[in-house]
Amino acid sequence: MTDATAPRCGHIAIVGRPNVGKSTLLNHILGQKLAITSRKPQTTRHTLLGIKTEGNVQAIYVDTPGLHKDAEKALNRFMNKSAAQTLREVDVVLFVVDRMRWTEEDEMVWNKVRHLECPVLMVVNKVDRLEDKKDLLPHLEWLAGQMPNAEIVPISALNGGNIDTLERLVGERLPESEHFYPDDQLTDRSSRFLAAELVREKVMRQLGAEVPYQVAVEIEQFRQEGKILHIHALILVEREGQKKIIIGDGGARMKKIGQEARLDMQKLFGSKIMLNLWVKVKRGWSDDERALNSLGYRFD
Repeated sequence: MTDATAPRCGHIAIVGRPNVGKSTLLNHILGQKLAITSRKPQTTRHTLLGIKTEGNVQAIYVDTPGLHKDAEKALNRFMNKSAAQTLREVDVVLFVVDRMRWTEEDEMVWNKVRHLECPVLMVVNKVDRLEDKKDLLPHLEWLAGQMPNAEIVPISALNGGNIDTLERLVGERLPESEHFYPDDQLTDRSSRFLAAELVREKVMRQLGAEVPYQVAVEIEQFRQEGKILHIHALILVEREGQKKIIIGDGGARMKKIGQEARLDMQKLFGSKIMLNLWVKVKRGWSDDERALNSLGYRFD
């Protein structure tokens, strides 16, 4: 018989194909923005720990890059490998899918999680967007037939619908263990990393289809002086034309990226921010293993 008051702690992988709402789910669970989001697939490139401690339960959520079929470049291979590696080291898996949709990439993810020994919760996201909720029941029954060992939880990551049920189910499945992190710690990532991600998010949201995937952000300076946090960020692109697109007419787009990133940084770091942005061309970085390593795309 388990002790209900015993401390529980463990890692929970949030997995799924690109753009099903994994990062939005993590942010809602944490009650604040940690993972960057955009409408574009593959916004998440790194695994990111989000730590939530409530009472005797410490849940360490691992937001992963979306698993995808076409992994031609070194960056895409890194993202797939990073997500797959996470699955081998967790206590619970949240497999996130999008409402009534089931694609080849969903099938690929399911084939990676179906043989895991840890509990798997099938999280059906965005159910608030269904016009007729009656359509959902046959689909949930179909999913249950595909995944008899997975408990199915319909949610809305954006609006918080049924998230409390999901968190309760996760907590019940975590092993009895002392907590790994201080109760007030939110993530294992550095402030420099989070600052770089916020700049990249604004680039992802501002630009069209192709350019954001060939953008990386490097923090060259992160310095607190009195009440002001000075951040210098370098936006790397692969071609000269992309540099012009990011800067925009008379620097207008660059200014908007900077303004929006600064507002989010002020909320996250609780400080007045002085943000300086530059754009630099670094050809072929996304398919160069050494360049990726220097930009932090590596396994610890």
